[in-house]
Amino acid sequence: MKETVEDNQENYAISKDVDARIGHKTADSSFFGYNTHLAMTEERIITAAVVTSAEKGAGPELPKLLSEAQANGMEVVTIIGDAAYSGKNNLKLSDVNGNKVRIVAKMNPTITYGTRKEEEKFDYNKDADMFVCPAGHLAMYKQVQGKKVDKSNQLMT
Repeated sequence: MKETVEDNQENYAISKDVDARIGHKTADSSFFGYNTHLAMTEERIITAAVVTSAEKGAGPELPKLLSEAQANGMEVVTIIGDAAYSGKNNLKLSDVNGNKVRIVAKMNPTITYGTRKEEEKFDYNKDADMFVCPAGHLAMYKQVQGKKVDKSNQLMT
């Protein structure tokens, strides 16, 4: 009980940060604070960094990381990342000279299983394997709509 009270007091003090939000590392594990998104070379030299509130996904930050890395003198030909970076907009990225940047990443499930309507604007959290609403709340469950036999794309909801 004493440990729980101490944790609550610590979280209360931290929660006074008006810009911090709740993020999710898994469907069962959350944290309060910020995400740091990094771009680095093969030698692990950091070439760009973007800090966001915790509920933000990593994928939408890729264009900022790319432009910052290029502004720092890096020639970017290939980006290697996880599924968070394989969103439609990222797959269309090009460098400052208009050359297409190659992205090596597992396909994002929102692309593999269909797309969401633009007005819904839910992000896919690859760590929790769930969707997150614009307010930062993790979905309670997900399901695939549609049937493979209809010869149409199934939709992840």
